Amino acid sequence: MNFEHLEISEKIKKAINDLGYVEMFPIQEKSIPLLLQGKNIIGQAKTGTGKTASFGIPMVEKLKNVENKTHALVLAPTRELAQQITDDLNNYAKYTKVKAISVYGGVSIDKQINELRRNPSIIVGTPGRIIDHIKRGTLYLKEIKVLVLDEADNMLDMGFIDDIEYILKQTPRKKQISLWSATIDERTMRISNRYMPDAEFVNVSRDELGVTDIEQYYILVPPYEKDETLKRLIDFYEIERCIIFCRMKVTVDELQNTLNQSGFSVEAMHGDYTQARRQQVLDGFREEKFSLMIATELAARGLDIEDVPWIINYDIPTDPNMYFHRVGRTARAGKSGNAITIVTPEEEMELERIKAMTKIPITKITLPPLFLF
Repeated sequence: MNFEHLEISEKIKKAINDLGYVEMFPIQEKSIPLLLQGKNIIGQAKTGTGKTASFGIPMVEKLKNVENKTHALVLAPTRELAQQITDDLNNYAKYTKVKAISVYGGVSIDKQINELRRNPSIIVGTPGRIIDHIKRGTLYLKEIKVLVLDEADNMLDMGFIDDIEYILKQTPRKKQISLWSATIDERTMRISNRYMPDAEFVNVSRDELGVTDIEQYYILVPPYEKDETLKRLIDFYEIERCIIFCRMKVTVDELQNTLNQSGFSVEAMHGDYTQARRQQVLDGFREEKFSLMIATELAARGLDIEDVPWIINYDIPTDPNMYFHRVGRTARAGKSGNAITIVTPEEEMELERIKAMTKIPITKITLPPLFLF
């Protein structure tokens, strides 16, 4: 289905055309008409499948004639994702009166307060900073008509359940809600059953989720060989652009030092970094100033980076859901990608749980003997 076929204003169609959007992704084709009808939906889709446009275009259409009223709220797990969503919404709305701003922690609150005083149409924010503004009296949600919970599973993983419920209770009972998540589990269903019991479920098949667009592999090695195996994988597959995931911040730092000493072009990012430093690393990776980025899951969630052909799990995730979030950093927007997970013998049970959940092959690989390499 083509975006031109949507029953939306010509101004929004013009903005979409400026972005080069022509044909809709499957999640967009299924969800946008429902949202334009005013229905609540639960959307199962990972980042990179076009879900921001799925909720953003109907939102802008609904608010296109509203000025100086805050009628929409988007909750996101990370500041990076909040920024990306805000940019996308303003791109869709650039020929309308709709204005989106983002609010999140780690930066001065004064600028955000000034922006809120102008009553933007849409506020995109992280739960903690949204609550901060509510309690300061700088943000009122009594006129919210559209509410979006983006990457709900990530927000729940990060412990935001109480914050989300607090925020939802500050909004009117009558409103349109959409909840978006790469994985739908009992926690997300509890929230949806409580606050949107009439919601329609919109999901895409595993093929459409992009999972089968990713060639997935694992390599079994003893723990003491992980560093050397990682370096050999990078060299053997001639990997020039990759995100490497670790479980712990200390591992990120140690691995960065190890790879730097071996001459690799690498930077790291985790939760102890300042926002300015995280942004610097992110911008550098986007601009291809270095080849490899090492990160923890919390630091990398919600990052919208295109053209990442390789993901390497230096540490296998203990939560199978997290495997989807990690490998979903590649094969974005219809592109293909590759993912390799380094597994120690003690971690084979975690691998089996992931295999059972993906239901698609994760192929075992070996490297040639060192003397042939």
